[in-house]
Amino acid sequence: MKDWLRKHPDVRTIRVAASDLNGQARGKRIPARFADTVVSNGTRFPMSVLNLDIWGEDIDDSPLVFDSGDRDGVLKPTERGFMPMPWLDAPTALLPIWMFHENGKPYEGDPRHALRAVLDRFKARGLTPVCAVELEFFLIDDSGRTLEVPVSPRSGRRRKAAETLSIRALDQFDTFFTDLYDACEEMDIPADTAISESGLGQFEINLMHCDDALRAADDAWLFKMLVKGLARRHGFAASFMAKPYEDYSGSGLHVHFSVLDKNGDNVFDNGGPEGTDMLRYAVAGCLNAMPGSALVFAPHANSFDRMVPGSHAPTGISWAYENRTSAIRIPSGAPAARRIEHRVSGGDVNPYLMLAAVLGAAINGIEDGKEPPAPITGNAYSADLPQIPGDWKTAIDTFEGCSEIARIFSPELVRNFVLTKRQELHYMQELTPSEQVTIYLDTV
Repeated sequence: MKDWLRKHPDVRTIRVAASDLNGQARGKRIPARFADTVVSNGTRFPMSVLNLDIWGEDIDDSPLVFDSGDRDGVLKPTERGFMPMPWLDAPTALLPIWMFHENGKPYEGDPRHALRAVLDRFKARGLTPVCAVELEFFLIDDSGRTLEVPVSPRSGRRRKAAETLSIRALDQFDTFFTDLYDACEEMDIPADTAISESGLGQFEINLMHCDDALRAADDAWLFKMLVKGLARRHGFAASFMAKPYEDYSGSGLHVHFSVLDKNGDNVFDNGGPEGTDMLRYAVAGCLNAMPGSALVFAPHANSFDRMVPGSHAPTGISWAYENRTSAIRIPSGAPAARRIEHRVSGGDVNPYLMLAAVLGAAINGIEDGKEPPAPITGNAYSADLPQIPGDWKTAIDTFEGCSEIARIFSPELVRNFVLTKRQELHYMQELTPSEQVTIYLDTV
């Protein structure tokens, strides 16, 4: 890590940052000449900092604050090391960090450690998840009283229409996307295909599959930070909020995953289109945990505006082969690439918690070895299905009391997340929808 800075002598300052429960980057700015100390010894800030609400305020009744004296955690660099921050004017490096107790034990309220704990369960069985994420986001002009698609740098006009898979829509913002891909190269984020989506100024970029789920979550977290920062350099906003426009589809964050055994073979592949018993067990686990996981997949007030019938976001708990109306889709294609696509999450999720919930549910199912219900066919919206919680309060209560969630997340993380979301629910009820959009536009 220290060698990276020596190879980049123009970097004068660094940022050290960890993800809080809402996926917000929390940390410090440090002169580069003191970076060696951070690499060797880490840094410190209160444990409560990873448990702030969406406004960055303490949780009123959290035991992490006054009851414990607001004690410090020790933040150590992750395996990622230093990387540039191409959205800033001055050459700057980012050092991702995660939290530990004074005795070196991982802090269980850290969302990155929550994912690590799930991966330890796979490792104990000689299994390795392979993940890829698809991130949808909007480019938005938020300079006026209402949100609009930005003026195209090429034409000088606003194209106020949905343009699904439109090359023209991509070309209208070619300078932004060129800079974005260059920045992904600099940060070693594996950005692949970009498409225009059905929303107003909406796009999707896929990140390449990765056999290190912690790195896949890092990539998604860093990518969201990069897209939002770089858009501001181009004079507009980028937002991953679930539903910025009432009349257009919202943004999702879909994850594809398979599982490899010790020999590197895909345990979901049986040589045919239907997949193995292990695939069905993983599906069953995902379905069983879906009611309790809804708070992770839809963590904000605005999240549930996306999850309505006919909106390209699932509302019923189901699985299917090659069917995008279901919550769990088994894509077609070569058997060696047989995988599960989990389609519930909005773009506003914390990637670490989302992957922990998805993979944790899958390993629950693999451990239990139980069959799921039959796959559906046709339109899931018109089928008689058990429903994903459709409002924020129900999702909070279900998360708190779900036995499947208790197998995935530590009691401390469950408590902290519930306290956070109940505080946000209380204060969000005092705001108008437009005020809520203002809060979420840049944060999530």
